[in-house]
Amino acid sequence: MIRKIVLGAASVAALALSVPAAQAADLPAYEPAPAIAAPVPSFSWTGPYIGAQAGYGWGRASDMKNNGWMVGGYLGYNVQLDNSPVVFGIETDLNFADIDGDARRRGFTTKLNSDWNGATRARVGYAFGRFLVYGAGGIAYADREFKRFGDKDSKTAVGWTVGGGVESAVTDNVTVRAEYRYNDYGKDKFDVSGVSYKSGATEHRIMGGVAYKFNSPF
Repeated sequence: MIRKIVLGAASVAALALSVPAAQAADLPAYEPAPAIAAPVPSFSWTGPYIGAQAGYGWGRASDMKNNGWMVGGYLGYNVQLDNSPVVFGIETDLNFADIDGDARRRGFTTKLNSDWNGATRARVGYAFGRFLVYGAGGIAYADREFKRFGDKDSKTAVGWTVGGGVESAVTDNVTVRAEYRYNDYGKDKFDVSGVSYKSGATEHRIMGGVAYKFNSPF
């Protein structure tokens, strides 16, 4: 009798164990979720750059008009804030120029020439991805030469500049831009043939440039 009870209990236990195993066999096999690719970093304006530019300027030097062309280079560094469209930068440029003006008074011709100019400016901009709108301002400097009565005197004028522009990254490392500047070189005193003259100069300018942007080391 006891033997029958033991055999019956063993049969019930074996049946109970076999049911979950059969149900588990019917379940679909587990597959790990597919790996998600890391997002590709978006373009950043952060980093140093160097470029070439050319432009045209026009304005007034005392009571005469002056205008001409210029060509040169520029270099700078931008920092774009993390997860922000705001871009800060600093830039300096130097240009060879052919800007001149003249006026004839009482039979005498007065000439003012400028053979080079440059500026050191702070920049702040707003980036729309690879497109940047910016403003800039800082110190402007230029060569000024005053000629009259067959004599001449020259100065390095120092003033201020303000302007703005647009810039586009055509590749990760090449950018192109166009900008406008207003320069005020202040007034300088020129001594010509024993006579002193004071002359100020202001200038409007349009410039275009292309630059190579290096990858940021930071």
